[in-house]
Amino acid sequence: MKKLFLIIGAPGSGKTTDAELIAQNENDITHYSTGDMFRAQIATGSSIGKTIDSYVKQGNLVPIDIVIETIVDAISKADTNIVIIDGYPRSVEQMMKLHEHLQSQSKVVLRAVVEVVVSEETACDRVLGRARGEDDNVEIFNNRMKVYTQPLKDIQKFYNSKNLLKKIDGERSINDIVQDMTKFIKGN
Repeated sequence: MKKLFLIIGAPGSGKTTDAELIAQNENDITHYSTGDMFRAQIATGSSIGKTIDSYVKQGNLVPIDIVIETIVDAISKADTNIVIIDGYPRSVEQMMKLHEHLQSQSKVVLRAVVEVVVSEETACDRVLGRARGEDDNVEIFNNRMKVYTQPLKDIQKFYNSKNLLKKIDGERSINDIVQDMTKFIKGN
């Protein structure tokens, strides 16, 4: 049975970098970023890739069926028993859809949802500082932040009720954050 850990956080919270470093340092952990999975699909030029691209360019959520299909495919291809996916869920609907899917099978168990907590100011400074794509400008950042924060309380409440939510302070050094996350993941 595979253990799944979801990492959520505001755009610029460092969730992808944290997860990448954990997977690089631990050979028994596989990391997938929904953003990276989407960018890979876009790069193929497929019809799914074009659909994803149209949503991403506006800073909006990718349709749930495409997201679930992408995630399930990634987990099944992982060659480790511990899988980290960052950037998911981003809506209550996505959360419930994944929850329903996981309840209907026995190959993957959700062990925890780790929230990397940073201030909106820190998140904005990081996103605008990295400027890695056309979606990294103030207007798009503000939309992405709104898309992230609107469902956040409901997502926190749901995972708290299942004793699955773990908050980690993302304002510290990357070393401290990665160390804490690794210790938590390995201990679960």
